Amino acid sequence: MPQKPISRRDILKSLTITAAAGSLTRVIPLQAAEFAHKIIQSEKSSSPDAAYTPKFFNAHQYKTLQTLCDAIIPADDHSAGALEAGAPEFIDLLTSENHDYQLKLGGGITWLDATCKDRFGAAYLDATPDQQKQILDLIAYKTNAETDASLTQAVEFFAFLRNLTADGFFTSAIGIEYLGYIGNTYLSEFPGCPAVPESDLKI
Repeated sequence: MPQKPISRRDILKSLTITAAAGSLTRVIPLQAAEFAHKIIQSEKSSSPDAAYTPKFFNAHQYKTLQTLCDAIIPADDHSAGALEAGAPEFIDLLTSENHDYQLKLGGGITWLDATCKDRFGAAYLDATPDQQKQILDLIAYKTNAETDASLTQAVEFFAFLRNLTADGFFTSAIGIEYLGYIGNTYLSEFPGCPAVPESDLKI
């Protein structure tokens, strides 16, 4: 009896289930993450304006997600950042197929906005850069939750988002190029380690 073909949705669900125990890059094969990136690229290439349509987050939440990803891995002189690598799209696509992700990330963004409104009278996106930094400094360190238990879930949210952002970045074409990964490439010779200057060998 022929087996039922595996659908795109089945693969995405398997990605999020397998990754539940930790960071994607530590749990699932690179090829599986590349599959998610290819889905996103295919959608963007077929769109008239080369845009990605969020599958789970609403417009405000998705913009907040983009801002957070950019804060976690910004572009610098050496590489493009999480935005250019497609980390927000990667996260949204996986989140659309996993209820636990939806609760963690959706709840975390809701907390972020509510806390900013309480403290500064504006949602996270409308807060000043300094105000945004104050909030992120609260939830970026586990020690803050140890001294203030009310921050526990927010700290867990940001740690989870940080992992997913790193996963989305380092499994993208930009992230792989940044790492200098060349895959199973045949080398005609192995140059070995560079010579150590004689002066460095002296005690």
